[in-house]
Amino acid sequence: MALILIRGENKLKILNAIADIERHANLNISSYPKKIDSNFTDLLVEKILKSPLRTKSKVATAFFVKEDTTFSIVQIKKIHPPAHIIVVSNEYEEYNELKEKLNNASDFKGYYSNKNKNTELKDYKSNNKNISKTNREFKSNHFV
Repeated sequence: MALILIRGENKLKILNAIADIERHANLNISSYPKKIDSNFTDLLVEKILKSPLRTKSKVATAFFVKEDTTFSIVQIKKIHPPAHIIVVSNEYEEYNELKEKLNNASDFKGYYSNKNKNTELKDYKSNNKNISKTNREFKSNHFV
């Protein structure tokens, strides 16, 4: 499981970044995104990157994904989200600090998963036969 941290200018950009992670990076979110203090995340990211940030964030969230850290990094590099996404590895000291913050944090409101929860297979062929039979009956009755 990888820990994802997202920081950005506003809530809408954060929500779009989460959606991009699910849709385009094909990562599976395993915990509900939690609201994290933006000042805390800015300091945390500066420690991880070992350089000052160009812009400060106004909104931040963090959550876990089912995939491992390396795979998550590779997948996120492929997308261009509207917010700054950081995959925090458990190798960093800040990982445990952020993980503890997540335990006490409130939910990030506005998020819902767009992934289909239904794993049941649908039989589309049976419906198509009924439709084509109905179409044939309709044509025979109305276009003689």
